[in-house]
Amino acid sequence: MAFSSSFSVMFVVVVWMMVGSSSYAQLSTNFYSKSCPKVLSTVESVVKSAVSKEKRMGASLVRLFFHDCFVNGCDGSILLDDTSSFTGEKTAAPNNNSVRGFNVVDDIKAKVEKACPGVVSCADILALAARDSVVILGGPGWDVKLGRRDSKTASFSAANSGVIPPPTATLSQLINRFQARGLSAKDMVALSGAHTIGKARCVLFRGRIYNETNIDTSFAKARQSSCPRTSGSGDNNLAPLDVATPDSFDLKYFNSLLNKKGLLHSDQILFNGGSTDSLVKTYSSNTKKFYSDFVTAMIKMGDITPLTGSNGEIRKNCRKPN
Repeated sequence: MAFSSSFSVMFVVVVWMMVGSSSYAQLSTNFYSKSCPKVLSTVESVVKSAVSKEKRMGASLVRLFFHDCFVNGCDGSILLDDTSSFTGEKTAAPNNNSVRGFNVVDDIKAKVEKACPGVVSCADILALAARDSVVILGGPGWDVKLGRRDSKTASFSAANSGVIPPPTATLSQLINRFQARGLSAKDMVALSGAHTIGKARCVLFRGRIYNETNIDTSFAKARQSSCPRTSGSGDNNLAPLDVATPDSFDLKYFNSLLNKKGLLHSDQILFNGGSTDSLVKTYSSNTKKFYSDFVTAMIKMGDITPLTGSNGEIRKNCRKPN
C-alpha cells in the first residue's frame, strides 16, 4: 500500500514536470488566441501599410527576423538600442547601415500594446511580420508558432562572431553556419530564396561584378553602371537581388542563378558545380516544392532557442529592456 501511494505521488510529480516543461519549451500557433485575439490582424495591417509604401520593406522585415534568430536565437535582441551596460547588435558588421525596418516594428508594437498591453513579445512580432511580408509580396503563408519572450540584453560580439554568413561566404561556410543553427543545406538553399525580394548595396556585390568569372557579362556590365569599381564611391547604391521580379516572391531568383545572374557571391555559389546545384534546379521550375521547403525552413528557423516560460520578458518598447 505504501508502495502504491508513493508510486502515485511520483507518477503525478513526473506528469506535472512533463506538462510543465513542455508548456514552457514549446511554441504554439494559438498562443495568443485568448490573451490577444487581434494580434494577427494588427500586425498584418501595419506590415501591409509599410510594404505598400515601399516594397523593399517586406524583404527588410524577413531579413530582420533571420538576423535576430541567428544570434542567440529568436529573442528580439536585434531590436535593442545600445545601453550603458551593453553594446547591441545594430552596429555589428552584418547589421550596420544594412538591417532596417525598426520603425515598422515600433509601429506594430505601439498598436499591439493598445490592443493588449504587456502581452505580445517583440520576438513574436518579428516572426509574424516576416510571414506577413512574404504573403503580401505573393509568397506562401503558414501558421506562425508563437510564445517567444524577449531578451533583456543583446550581444555585439555574438552578432559580429561570424554566425551570420557574409555575402562573400563559400558554399561550405554557408552550409556549416546554417547547420550550426540546426538548419540543413536544403533549408539554407530554400531560405536563400528569400532573395527573390529585396535589394543589396553596391559595397556587398562590387567584388562579384568586377572580379568573378561565373557571371553573365551583360548582367555584370548593367550592375557596374551604378556600382563604381572604386571603393567608397557609390557604396550604398542599390540593386535588386532578383533582377527579373524584384518585388514578387516567386522562383525567379533560382532562374537567375541558372543564368549566372546571382547578385551576391553567396547567391551564385549555390549554383556553381557544387552539392546544392540540383536543389537550385528543382526550385527554379517547381514553385510548390520551393514554397513548401521555404515554409518548413522558416518554421525551423523560428524555433531556434526561443526564450519561453519565465525566461526573458515582454518588452513594452522593442528598443529597450523594461
